[in-house]
Amino acid sequence: MDLYIAAMEQLNELPVMKVWSKPLDLLKRVASRSPRHWRLPILACTAVGGSRDLAIPLVTAIACLHKSIILIDDILDDDPRGEFHSIGEGAAANIAAALQAVGLEVICQSQSDTVTKLATIRILNQMMLSTASGQHMDLQKLQDEASYWELVRTKSSPFFGAALCIGALFGGADPNIAAQIEKFGRLYGEMIQIHDDLNDVMATPANPDWTQDRTPLPILFAQIVDHPDREQLMALRKEIPDTDALAEAQTILIRCGAVSYCIDQLLRRVQAAQEILTDTSLARPEKLEGLLADVVDPVKNLFAEIGQEQPETLLQPSELVG
Repeated sequence: MDLYIAAMEQLNELPVMKVWSKPLDLLKRVASRSPRHWRLPILACTAVGGSRDLAIPLVTAIACLHKSIILIDDILDDDPRGEFHSIGEGAAANIAAALQAVGLEVICQSQSDTVTKLATIRILNQMMLSTASGQHMDLQKLQDEASYWELVRTKSSPFFGAALCIGALFGGADPNIAAQIEKFGRLYGEMIQIHDDLNDVMATPANPDWTQDRTPLPILFAQIVDHPDREQLMALRKEIPDTDALAEAQTILIRCGAVSYCIDQLLRRVQAAQEILTDTSLARPEKLEGLLADVVDPVKNLFAEIGQEQPETLLQPSELVG
């Protein structure tokens, strides 16, 4: 059965969902887009030799927790795309709380042994606490690179580390193996953040990162590094979403080295993650290696879109999975 359908059916069986349909309706809309993040527990479970079906409850839990995080983050960011605009801030916050509880309840009702279930719930609780701390940190304006990476390690990467770690545990992995997979997941989460930052600042029309005075990594680099176009970039931010101003600002990000810097940081993490997989005994390592190729391929496409020559260090998919 399709894992997204299976996750929704599992939620549909919960008594609370039979009388309160809104949380499930929100998740069904997300499930229709086949979000890749929901697949992470499946990939880790099968990578360590476990059965795909063992991780279905984890897919359900991760779906709930991820949507909970997004609902709250959108409110805090005043994101114009947030669900709270249509259902209200209070309702969105209440659904976020419910989804967090539902996600943990699904783990409790799973068929795994008690020790594994308790370890999984603890990992997810720690992840949610770290993410909440990171969301609070994100309300402060970033001033330097160190603050950016601290924010990523607190808010962004714990979700990915937890999603993969619990999949490994449900697949029967030794705790030491699961810990290595969690490290891999955190690095993958940092890659996703860099990748998303790049996509957001290079998108047309202007992403809210430009218009709401946020500091994704390329813009942060261009604002704190000394280069001839720095003052011009800061002036252009006040004119966005004007199309010409956006195009000029994006050109500055390329010219000043911000895009190249982000690519370098991403590839460093790809290499570190690959080393973890090489040093970890896995039944099917290709399940996790494929995640790295998924990150590198869009970077190659970005270079093509902006008309830049790809650096020699940009790995080919065959180099990542072979």
